[in-house]
Amino acid sequence: MIDFKDIIAKEIYDEAMGLSTDEIRDLIEIPGDEKMGDYAFPCFRLAKALRKAPQMIAADIAGRISGNDAFENVENVNAYVNFFINRAFFAGQVIDEVEEKGSEYGRSDVGAGRKVIVEYSSPNIAKPFHIGHIRSTVIGNAIYKLYDAVGFDVIRINHLGDYGTQFGKMIVAFRKWGSEEELAKDPIKTLLGYYTKFHQEAKKDPSLEDEAREAFVRLEAGEPEETALWKKFRELSLAEFNRVYDMLGITFDSYAGESFYSDKMPRFIKELKDKGLLIESQGAQIVDLEKYGMSPAMITKSDGSSLYVTRDIAAAVYRKETYDFYKCIYVVASQQNLHFRQWKQVLELMGYTWQKDCIHVPFGLVSLSDGDDIKMMSTREGTVVFLEDVLNTAVEKTADIMKEKNAQGIDIDEVSKEVGIGAVIFQELSNNRIKDYTFSWDKVLNFDGETGPYVQYTHARASSVLRNASEEEMAALRSADIDWSYLESDSAYTLVKLLYRVPEIVLEAAEKYEPSIVTRHLVDIAQAFNKFYHDEHILVDNRDEKLAKLALVLASKTVIANCLGLLGIKAPERM
Repeated sequence: MIDFKDIIAKEIYDEAMGLSTDEIRDLIEIPGDEKMGDYAFPCFRLAKALRKAPQMIAADIAGRISGNDAFENVENVNAYVNFFINRAFFAGQVIDEVEEKGSEYGRSDVGAGRKVIVEYSSPNIAKPFHIGHIRSTVIGNAIYKLYDAVGFDVIRINHLGDYGTQFGKMIVAFRKWGSEEELAKDPIKTLLGYYTKFHQEAKKDPSLEDEAREAFVRLEAGEPEETALWKKFRELSLAEFNRVYDMLGITFDSYAGESFYSDKMPRFIKELKDKGLLIESQGAQIVDLEKYGMSPAMITKSDGSSLYVTRDIAAAVYRKETYDFYKCIYVVASQQNLHFRQWKQVLELMGYTWQKDCIHVPFGLVSLSDGDDIKMMSTREGTVVFLEDVLNTAVEKTADIMKEKNAQGIDIDEVSKEVGIGAVIFQELSNNRIKDYTFSWDKVLNFDGETGPYVQYTHARASSVLRNASEEEMAALRSADIDWSYLESDSAYTLVKLLYRVPEIVLEAAEKYEPSIVTRHLVDIAQAFNKFYHDEHILVDNRDEKLAKLALVLASKTVIANCLGLLGIKAPERM
């Protein structure tokens, strides 16, 4: 893609200035007021080297820069040189590149040759896959897609919560109250019922807690009966989870959860001991982190069973030794900030300097519109909102809206899935990830606001315009010389500028682990396209004008589809 800052820096460069082209480029600004140009160069730093007033230097530069097709006008205002892009030239450059790259537009090879791991979703087996899990799942999936788009070799890991004392509780509950028949009918809801009952009964009989701890110790020791039950719970849970992942269009390269590292932990417990980092505290083994302003990191409980920190140490070292990652990204709620600080500090004390490349990407909480905070939901009490139910409801509500609008010639079942599920994903990714937000059906399924359905409808609108063009005209878009002077209007120029920025936006979103940067830019593109659509008559009689405008419509459609794809959302041709 043409780089206007690069062009400007090379045009301005003069050896007498004492600045390199890179230094000049860094000084180039984008004016807040478009009337002052698309780019501006301040001349203050040149005054000493050139022994002239900045205003005179600006006048000299503006005077000698002429005849470059990239700029319509170059003028000086006081100590600034202002550059106005040639709109027709710009439109042609951008649209040609979108047409040439197609579905690859926006992608780059910045990360070529480097591996990145993204750990996300990571629900607990034998527990509901509830609405609270959606944030890690879709934010993580978008971060994976962003890093893939900028050229990294990305490994997607679903670090299942498939170990810990909770499974001792589940084993005890199933033995006391379980039914194979009930389990086969509805595994997760049945297991949730057992888990809830365990906690209800444990309030009356605290000895059940001891029984559960003993069951987990036997599981860690590989006892056949406990292991067989645990495997059954894991397999049934994965089948349930995969149904939801299929709805979301999400896949993983690895489902290696906490249990995968159970036989790897003794190595690190020994290492911590050998390095003098372990301290006994009331029978438990801890690493004292008081000097780092944190509570102790517990490595093993008094009964010898492992904890999250121990398993995460084993997982991190295994991943480094297996993949030699450039970054290992953990998409986990902000509630776990302390855990990640403790864990990284322990890794550093152990001498693993690459711990700095382990990045915790936190996110805020989601609550329901009726005020029921998701974090207050409890699998112990059985009060959860299943994610699958939310997605199915979104599809049903979308189908109802489409039927009310008398959608003709549309596969309502298929499109309602794409739009309904896309709406839920878009809502999740439209907020800055660190902020808490409230889930609202009215906002999620709004076809007019800054929502997924609005962007998808814009894509469908562009598709409709192109369907109304003739085959000859569509063929000509790829073969004819287009007269880009028909795209000099403000609405066309605004749209072209937004399409131009997409590669930069994708890279910024990846570097900041922030999919909402893409989402917000996508809304801007959709709004700009709809303004262009309303301001300009596209299918005009003048063939040259029509071809130029159709080319911009096609480029917009391509870019919207590409950006939706980065968010894990489909782009319907009809709505």
